[in-house]
Amino acid sequence: MDALISFVTNGILNASWWQIVLFTLVVTHITIAGVTIFLHRSQAHRGVDLHPVVSHFFRFWLWLTTGMVTKEWVAIHRKHHARCEREGDPHSPMVYGINRVLFQGAELYRIESDNAETMKKFGHGTPDDWMERNVYSRHTTLGIFTMLAIDLALFGVLGLTVWAIQMAWIPFWAAGVVNGIGHYVGYRNFASPDTSTNISPIGILIGGEELHNNHHAHASSARFSSKWYEFDIGWMYISAMQAVGLAKVKKVAQRPQMTTDKSAADLQTLQAVITHRYEIMARYADMFKQACREEIDRLKRTSPQGSVEPLRQVQSTLRRSDPELLPVERRQEINQIIAQHGVLATLSQMRDELSRLWDSSSASSEKLLHDLQDWCARAQKSGIKQLEEFSLRLRQYAA
Repeated sequence: MDALISFVTNGILNASWWQIVLFTLVVTHITIAGVTIFLHRSQAHRGVDLHPVVSHFFRFWLWLTTGMVTKEWVAIHRKHHARCEREGDPHSPMVYGINRVLFQGAELYRIESDNAETMKKFGHGTPDDWMERNVYSRHTTLGIFTMLAIDLALFGVLGLTVWAIQMAWIPFWAAGVVNGIGHYVGYRNFASPDTSTNISPIGILIGGEELHNNHHAHASSARFSSKWYEFDIGWMYISAMQAVGLAKVKKVAQRPQMTTDKSAADLQTLQAVITHRYEIMARYADMFKQACREEIDRLKRTSPQGSVEPLRQVQSTLRRSDPELLPVERRQEINQIIAQHGVLATLSQMRDELSRLWDSSSASSEKLLHDLQDWCARAQKSGIKQLEEFSLRLRQYAA
């Protein structure tokens, strides 16, 4: 009887509290790695090919710890990119609100997984072998209850707590934090056409998914880090696996290359500008915000206090969101305010003209190059120091 009570209380390991905590952190981190490396970077975006042994390990592990079906996760995520921030996005806080995505993200996944059209259109290319059809997809709850039995056997009644944390880990961190916070607050390296943000430059807790804006700018890249100070632990694991032949990286986002020996933009400059358009427009946005701050400081010195307030509201709005993502009415209000300030009006007009370079998909390379050269020439003659410096830097981009 004492042996039975000891087993129920402590399990077969009779582990101390810190050993149980360490085990929980390790197994939840393996689950995170499975989601970011296997489901996200390999299956959904094809940025990396994994050795069959690695792929099947992650499939088995995710079946045990999440019960997620590969085809469902991949299809829903691909639809998120295809319909990002618009009607049809399965889990956008711009559509559903931040609270629902943060706290009910897993439920949004469940609802979308019942959409047969989504599965058919976006779920192609995922595993369809005997194990997938007869075990992983067919008996999703068997895996998580098997994990419950393992946790109870290892740690006794405390295994139930370990299991509960495992079950909540992905719904909260991935479905909630990444899809919610990662489209709500944070910093942006790239002016991608959505609200994606980098939650943190150190991507460990969520396997590198913290660098969400970087991912949206270069969706098929196997590496999420972009700046020298950013760390993507998922990429570290992929690099280690590639070194021993367990992975093959197919695509990595290229960082901009600069040159100082060009006096004018050429076709290589054009190619580089289009390739790195999100990074370029992010730098332009920074320049615009700085000009806005300088205009506010000027108005404080030369105008009544009331004349500053509309521009402060514009500054506050632009700090939180890209102008193109705002409702039409709010965007019109901002444009009317900006039009009253000469420098800002010029910068706004030049920004719109620059963005049309990559929106003109039907134009020839020669026409686009002429437009780029013309844009740079007018920027140089604008009399606006920031714009002149931006034009000089733009010509330095190299393919």
